[in-house]
Amino acid sequence: MTDRPIWIGIGLLGQLLFTSRFLVQWIVSEQRRESVIPVTFWWFSLAGGVTLLSYAVWRQDPVFILGQVTGLIVYARNLALIRANTREASA
Repeated sequence: MTDRPIWIGIGLLGQLLFTSRFLVQWIVSEQRRESVIPVTFWWFSLAGGVTLLSYAVWRQDPVFILGQVTGLIVYARNLALIRANTREASA
């Protein structure tokens, strides 16, 4: 189990990335004085989700794995929709 501290660090990094998305959302919403979900929220969601999925696979936790995979689909889809809308707006 010599790799355990590395994987604990990866899990903590994933959790930090995942938590950062809420901080970004809160700061942007406060600046605009309305509830806003910036694109950065989805990027932090994706990065945190991938990192936490890696940790969940290492832990061999099927419940954790399923939860992260489901979230990753939602995050990736939101980024795809944002990209498509940006392309349409610039055309």
